Amino acid sequence: MTETQQATEPHHDPKDASRSKSAGAKASALMAAGTMISRVLGFARTSLLAIAIGSTALVGDVFETANTIPNVIYMLLAGGVFNVVLVPQIIKQAKKADRGADYTSRLITLAAIIIGAFTIALTFLAAPIIQGLTLGWSDAKLALGTAFAFWTLPQIFFYGMYAVIGQVLNAHGRFGAYMWAPVANNVIAIAFILFYIMMFGPYVAMPDSQQFAQWTTTHTVILAGGHTLGIIVQAAVLLWPLKRLGLGLRPKFGWKGMGLRHTGRLAGFTIVTMMVGNISNLMINRLVTGATEARTALDDPFAQAAIPGLQALNVGQLITVLPHSVFVLSIATVLFNHLSRAVHDNDMATVKRTTNSGLRTFAVPMMISVAGIIVLAPTIARLFASTADTAIVSAHAIAQILLLLALGMPLRSAHFYLLRVFYASENALIPMIVQVGAAALSLSLAYGIAPVVPMESLAHLIALIFTGVHVFQLVLTHILVKRHFGDYGTKAVLATYIRSGWAAVVAGVFGVALLYPMGGYSGGWAMSSIPNAALACAIVGTVMVVVYLVACRIFEVTELNEFTAPITNRLRRATKSN
Repeated sequence: MTETQQATEPHHDPKDASRSKSAGAKASALMAAGTMISRVLGFARTSLLAIAIGSTALVGDVFETANTIPNVIYMLLAGGVFNVVLVPQIIKQAKKADRGADYTSRLITLAAIIIGAFTIALTFLAAPIIQGLTLGWSDAKLALGTAFAFWTLPQIFFYGMYAVIGQVLNAHGRFGAYMWAPVANNVIAIAFILFYIMMFGPYVAMPDSQQFAQWTTTHTVILAGGHTLGIIVQAAVLLWPLKRLGLGLRPKFGWKGMGLRHTGRLAGFTIVTMMVGNISNLMINRLVTGATEARTALDDPFAQAAIPGLQALNVGQLITVLPHSVFVLSIATVLFNHLSRAVHDNDMATVKRTTNSGLRTFAVPMMISVAGIIVLAPTIARLFASTADTAIVSAHAIAQILLLLALGMPLRSAHFYLLRVFYASENALIPMIVQVGAAALSLSLAYGIAPVVPMESLAHLIALIFTGVHVFQLVLTHILVKRHFGDYGTKAVLATYIRSGWAAVVAGVFGVALLYPMGGYSGGWAMSSIPNAALACAIVGTVMVVVYLVACRIFEVTELNEFTAPITNRLRRATKSN
């Protein structure tokens, strides 16, 4: 899911008033566990995929392009409608005497028809879609991309059904299956990648022409078909808990009176925000694909591996968004409830205090995460750089993207949380203005600068633009929050980031001093294999965290206690219960 989608999707809980605190805690823990395991498996899938087809290589980029399109197109066409517009109606209908059985039957039928029709049409349009969303690709690359797309575009239907059925389950308080279903998807995908490696061996660096010559339909079916099967299973596993709701669902037609027109007007701003964000993603992905074609002009596989493309950019985003997903989203979800209650009570002092507290608390995990990614960039990248002779070169190419993206991590999380203040006040117009402005700025910069930048540097350009746009979003959101709600203690927030930043610098110095003799920057032991890179990351990362915690005490980062309090309290309760 993209950041725009995360920022715009509201969190609904129809049983919030009736469910006990203990039940809510169990549901949250179950959801968090599913999310964490899914992300770990996602990293494993990405690493294995690089072993199978390379990370800064021809097939790696072509497959990444085709496999990314279904998710983005689904969110563009239907994701906003089903996740934002219909969810409030599902919640209302679930409280009726039939527990929403009639409405749910009509909803799922409507969703299947609409998304199914789009999926069939888009699958038949695979060739022009690939051609329109790539830049300067040769006929051979377009043919391979089209072959992949024929197998991956059907994912749109199953993404859609997963989202709709998942929201029905959530409306009835069944949260676990929706969060754990992606685990099944990743397990299936990993199994097929392993089968692919067993059948054809790991990726070996070679010229593009040789890769084309060796590629067969069987390669395509196993790789792309396996990923699509994973999405199918992800949707299918929700059918059992859906049946257990006991609603007696069946295909049902006739959608007049479902409230779609009224609800659609209310959620219009949010839907526009999501559509603009996803169109921007598609257009930017198109630009980055130009780096794939730039490799063709080079005969040296090592020179080709040094050029990061869409696969490298997506890996970089996957890594840098992890701290935001694990730390910021969880904290922001809790604080959002406080913001909503304070806004409802017109308690602006609490709104500003909660805004200030959240931003300062985020500084603790985000600053050490930035330092960790900067220090460990080559070794982290090595985990996703395959086992080919060119792996170290590929790792350094991915590391360059990581460095550019890491600089924007705290900015992204801060502006994300500031936008939550507007959502808490039921103001979706301001977030739409910010996100649409950011998308327009991203596209203007990307397409304005790209013509004067070498194609092999397009991924670098986009990563740098992403970081620059995060600056724009934070500054604009900060100004708007101050204008609507007053100053939320900006000086105190900046002071926290400065103190925690210095603590992160100290930890970074220790990290560099430890990683350098391991060969983490020179292609030595820490870069020689994936297991060695993982071990180096674990050792250096642990030392950096310990040093950071000590440095935070020295620099009087009092927010450290606020961040660690939930963890220490849980450990104390667990100790007492034992």
